[in-house]
Amino acid sequence: MGGAAGKDGSPKAWIPETKLEARITEAIQRRETQGSSMKSFNSIILKFPKIDASLRKCKASFQQFDEDGSGAIDPEELRRCFHKLEVNFTDEEINDLFEACDINDDMGISFNEFIVLLCLVYLLKKDPAASQANSQMGIPALEATFDIIVDTFVFLDKNRDGHVSKSEMVHAINETSSGERSSGRIAMKRFEEMDWDKNGMVNFKEFLFAFTRWVGIDNEDEDDEA
Repeated sequence: MGGAAGKDGSPKAWIPETKLEARITEAIQRRETQGSSMKSFNSIILKFPKIDASLRKCKASFQQFDEDGSGAIDPEELRRCFHKLEVNFTDEEINDLFEACDINDDMGISFNEFIVLLCLVYLLKKDPAASQANSQMGIPALEATFDIIVDTFVFLDKNRDGHVSKSEMVHAINETSSGERSSGRIAMKRFEEMDWDKNGMVNFKEFLFAFTRWVGIDNEDEDDEA
């Protein structure tokens, strides 16, 4: 995703592949100037049940916006969803978000993809550089949860470059585990779950998809409930 690991395993300079990717990274970097309230990775893990419960409350909204009951939100349904949420993005921006979150290219946004998309919208709407800075989506409880998720990414991204590297993930886990032998393996496993394209750097969208799985949101769970 716009970068690659060098011979020593360190990431090379990152180049955004899309305008949306550049905007997301810039918004994250501006948010990172405020720092993170998270103290350890364990403190994040303790929040998983509450985050899971909050995200699952989105199911009713998802079903409402999935007007044809297909189990996925298509591009036209997403446009109407944005209108109902009073999210005034351009058609180009909505299309870019759809393409970015439709990770299996089936022209439909599934429930976990919908959560990731809403969190990206929340980040962009909260960005001081955005025209809609500090405007709200009208879902206060969900916005508070998204704030925790963004805060978690900021905690992991120690050098504030808008990406999480292997060394930053190891550092975050080691801070919690006080040098336990298993900590390195745990950190690498978590990192591999995030780094889909194996380029040695994790952007915010990759992090979001991994994080929703960590807290218990995935397509299999949702299919079982259907």
